[in-house]
Amino acid sequence: MIQIEWPWVFALLPLPMLLRFIFPAANTIQDAALRVPFIEDFSQQQSARHSINSRKWLLMLAALAWISLIIAASRPSWLGERVDIPISGRDLMMSVDLSGSMQEPDFEINNQTINRLQAIKIIAREFIKKREGDRIGLILFGQQAYLQTPLTFDLKTVETLLLESFIGMAGDATSIGDAIGLAIKRLQDKQKSSRVLILLTDGANTAGEIKPIKAAELAAEQGLKIYTIGIGADYVTRRSIFGSQKLRNTVLDEKTLKAIADKTSGQYFRAKNTAELNKIYQLIDKLEPVEQKSQSFRPVMALFYWPLSFAFILTAIIALLRAMNLGR
Repeated sequence: MIQIEWPWVFALLPLPMLLRFIFPAANTIQDAALRVPFIEDFSQQQSARHSINSRKWLLMLAALAWISLIIAASRPSWLGERVDIPISGRDLMMSVDLSGSMQEPDFEINNQTINRLQAIKIIAREFIKKREGDRIGLILFGQQAYLQTPLTFDLKTVETLLLESFIGMAGDATSIGDAIGLAIKRLQDKQKSSRVLILLTDGANTAGEIKPIKAAELAAEQGLKIYTIGIGADYVTRRSIFGSQKLRNTVLDEKTLKAIADKTSGQYFRAKNTAELNKIYQLIDKLEPVEQKSQSFRPVMALFYWPLSFAFILTAIIALLRAMNLGR
């Protein structure tokens, strides 16, 4: 159906007639100083009739242009069929570590070695696509924590902004506590039973104003459940003058990540490769949804540009006809 946003605009339709009544046209007829009767009289009559017909056409075109402008100004739009939105009630906030250690190339996909952030992007992309009905937000953290995307049903935007993130974007250090604190702030006015934070990091807390354990205690008070995911293989390869060496990954603070999950009734996962990371997302995907009333919307398509374009075309025709008459 067609909907008119501003129907009161149609009250302006008689405005040109009102202005013509208030300000009548000036009389441009001048008596000739000398009249010579001849064949020109017939030509003048024909010219007068042609002028009257031209004025009628111009008046009709001007009226149509004015009506078209009024219709465009009323903001007509087309309302589509009602579309139901599946609502699960989950508010998921993803917090991704962008510190310098995330560039460690210890993951492999399709026989290609990739770094930790690239692995997170590839797997998380599929995870986000499956979250229809959930609202997802994105926090990026390094030395500082930033809200990249507030909670939204627009999963495509969340996916795009995650893919556009890069290592060092928020600094080279790791502020896990600040990332949790920011998630608490963004989720504090949501239902307690539906607040979830997925924290992905490959290191220990080395920056920030809030200690991770203190932030976890605050999260528990607010009913925020945190799933922590430790990223990285058990051993990392280091090259030196003596050749390649495999060193144990001692950067990841699993003890703190486990404590954060325990205090918030969440769970800690260790993702040593892409297969394990994918399994973790599948497990989180099975979280019980919170029932809410279904929501729906009707797509709206603006139609004002059709009458507006028609008015512009008519105005151009009027200007062209007037120019042709003046040129004669």
